[in-house]
Amino acid sequence: MNAALSRNWKHAVVTGGAGFVGSHLCTALLGQGTAVTCVDDLSTGAHENVAHLRGMPGFRFVEADVTESFETGRDVDLVLHFASPASPADYLRLPLHTLDTGSLGTRNALLAARAAGARFVLASTSEVYGDPLEHPQSEDYWGNVNPVGPRSVYDEAKRFGEAMTTAEAGTHGTDTGIVRLFNTYGPRMRGHDGRAVPTFIRQALAGEPLTVTGDGRQTRSLCHVDDTVRGILAAAASDLRGPVNIGNPAEITMLGLAHLIIELTGSRSGVRYIERPTDDPAVRCPDITMARGKLQWEPEVAPRDGLARTVDWFRRRQAA
Repeated sequence: MNAALSRNWKHAVVTGGAGFVGSHLCTALLGQGTAVTCVDDLSTGAHENVAHLRGMPGFRFVEADVTESFETGRDVDLVLHFASPASPADYLRLPLHTLDTGSLGTRNALLAARAAGARFVLASTSEVYGDPLEHPQSEDYWGNVNPVGPRSVYDEAKRFGEAMTTAEAGTHGTDTGIVRLFNTYGPRMRGHDGRAVPTFIRQALAGEPLTVTGDGRQTRSLCHVDDTVRGILAAAASDLRGPVNIGNPAEITMLGLAHLIIELTGSRSGVRYIERPTDDPAVRCPDITMARGKLQWEPEVAPRDGLARTVDWFRRRQAA
């Protein structure tokens, strides 16, 4: 990380810390000497994601639902609010919990940050742009979101969380930031969470057809979790309120991704086309001008390299 945008945090609270991105944040923070309290209700996170951290000096796990009030120590100087179902399989299974986490959970995390005088960073998402009519998407684009569609429980929870974070900063002067994450992938994803990368890898390793929705021409921009974590911590160490896009502008079609994963796994799998989900975005690509200029951040892991590493992780996990 750029030295100007690093900070020696004393004690960080990571809500959703046993989830995919949250667990990588816990690991990175502990690695730089920050004590970490990981708060997770395990509705979508897992003990195994933080098993390697248990017993490490400065790490504490608290099983709690952030939609209920929780307190942090007065020595806390950073609150990273990452609690939320984030994959289609999860937010469609837990629609009300997703909305509660984005509203009540965000409120409680903000209150904890305000009480401790801590910096607060909200994990938002590229989903706030919906099925975008602007491409690539910059932070000043308001989005094209269906407020009553099947994806709305996640989209609107994050949009509301952004509004609440902004209101908190304006009303109480709380030090807040917002990061909009684009299609993060890497180790600790679940094979059945409904996202394209783990789904395709699981299917390819099993020799099953890769299920591409629609005609496969819809695009996503894949950012390796190591790059995402660097971007999040750069935003946390800055005074930027955001929102700021954290993602990789290297755009790929879903059909192209399927063929790349077949190649990387050496699988004999083919492709099977299935119905495209309602409100599935046709394009997704971040404009990272702000992150480059304000945070001196940009992704370093090329999608091909990151996907190869992710395939290796899935292979090792399967073998174990």
